[in-house]
Amino acid sequence: MSLAQGRPYLAIPGPSTIPDRVLAAMHRPAPNIYAGDLVDMVATIWPDLRRLALSSGHVALYIANGHGAWEAANANLFSRGDKALVLATGRFGLGWAEHARAMGVAVEMIDFGKSAAADPARLEAALRADRDHQIKAVLVTHVDTSSSVRNDIPAMRAAIDAAGHPALLAVDCIASLGCDEFRMDDWGVDVMVAASQKGVMVPPGLGFVFFNDRALHESRASDLATPYWRWESRALGTEFYQHFAGTAPTHHLFGLRTSLTMILEEEGLAHVWARHATLARAVWSAFDAWGQGGDIALNIADAARRGNSVTAARIGGGGATRLRAWCEQEAGVTLGIGLGMAAPSDADYGDFLRVAHMGHVNAHMTLGVLAVMEAGMQALGVDHGRGALAAATAVVAGA
Repeated sequence: MSLAQGRPYLAIPGPSTIPDRVLAAMHRPAPNIYAGDLVDMVATIWPDLRRLALSSGHVALYIANGHGAWEAANANLFSRGDKALVLATGRFGLGWAEHARAMGVAVEMIDFGKSAAADPARLEAALRADRDHQIKAVLVTHVDTSSSVRNDIPAMRAAIDAAGHPALLAVDCIASLGCDEFRMDDWGVDVMVAASQKGVMVPPGLGFVFFNDRALHESRASDLATPYWRWESRALGTEFYQHFAGTAPTHHLFGLRTSLTMILEEEGLAHVWARHATLARAVWSAFDAWGQGGDIALNIADAARRGNSVTAARIGGGGATRLRAWCEQEAGVTLGIGLGMAAPSDADYGDFLRVAHMGHVNAHMTLGVLAVMEAGMQALGVDHGRGALAAATAVVAGA
């Protein structure tokens, strides 16, 4: 008997659960896009986006998803034939490289696989080998949504500096902004890309690119940026329409205003980071217990290198795919697919899944997902260790 009736829960790593208040803010008539409430409200968004990224630089907003934010960064960072060094730690690092390559950028890749963080020593060695300074920028994900690897961004900056290399540091925070601690200025990041549909708690459709003065200066020589993608007019334009290269994404902006208030004013950014860290540890503790009695394991062995917004895991023998189907059909919980972990033709393609705990989530939502997963393991006869729910609730109780 299915028990999936009632409100479904989407525990995939984006789009995340949208707060009712954000949806309510968007549920309004179309506003005047030339003057009045919308223009006044949007003026308050720019400083709060900087507060969210802990950046004193510039921010450009695009009507786009995260892939569009990649393209915007590429277009402004590079000219055709310029070289990028990409540190890949999962499918999304590879994806950013593919976008750059398709735009005419020469890409040098260091692929760290699907279960390990980027090694700053290898970055430093690669930059020292680039004696002619052909590498214009280093591209790296903060948290790769596919693998759940969290890279040490301050260590990447230190490696660039130790090599004495002028490369810009560009970071993908699509899966981490508003979830994991990120300090753009303090960590020496030149460019950062993010999107609205994860920790920012707004429906897909807004892409953000943050950049400092050095990146702005370098971008003025780029020949890839067309009028729509050029970030300078979006960030520094004197007319309202320039910020959006035309009509503003009106209703998304009302939702964004509400989400920023919830994050920055009501909860506080430090508490947002701590909440995500606690819920992540609860999920990890459950998987650790399940793994004591079955072919179940977290993708990232080192807890210090796991992102706090999403957990990638393996349940062998096709157990992950069977569990995902059971949870959705029988209990109304949708888990994430194991994106990029295996090809559809591989024997272990069905062994991977992801559990998201990003954005508008709390203890009962995360504990509920874990309880449903354990019920599914029991129903499907998936071998697993005992005590997972007790371990997860102990983490929450200790918070």
